[in-house]
Amino acid sequence: MTPSRTAPNASTDRTVAVFGGTGKAGRHLVEQALAAGHRVTMLARTPGKVDVQHERLRIVEGDVVDPVAVAKTIEGATAVLSTLGPTKNTPDHQVSRGMAHILEDMSRTVHAVRASDRDWTVVRVPMLTDGPPTGSVRVGDVGVNTGPRIARADLARFMLEQLDDPAHVRASPVVSAPA
Repeated sequence: MTPSRTAPNASTDRTVAVFGGTGKAGRHLVEQALAAGHRVTMLARTPGKVDVQHERLRIVEGDVVDPVAVAKTIEGATAVLSTLGPTKNTPDHQVSRGMAHILEDMSRTVHAVRASDRDWTVVRVPMLTDGPPTGSVRVGDVGVNTGPRIARADLARFMLEQLDDPAHVRASPVVSAPA
């Protein structure tokens, strides 16, 4: 179990690109990133769904399947965070196509991405809940030291912490609520 640290406040020069920011987990991510002092650029298919306004929030209207919109969102970002996922319990390949555009743009923009020298973390999750944040998460591997649920707010905090914590760089941890 990893106690949750306070979201970093010293990184006010960081611009975070967020995909999936209008979803249930993404809203927590955007709000916590802004509270931590980050500038946030968020792609939104329907900007009217964005229910937060902030001087450090920039909204790019578009869709993850549009490479131009993805490029505009990533432009100038020091980190890219995504909470994209299906909104229903049915197969949705739009997320896969959208991630392909994100990765494609990063590859075009930074030669190092193709050389696999970019830092990345793929955070795997069990069932997401709207429960209150616990302030800590359990970190494990698929099927090892994991639980069945995690609050969306705790997921968002863990994702933001990864911007400054190298413990899970080039890894795919599973996070869940504490036992």
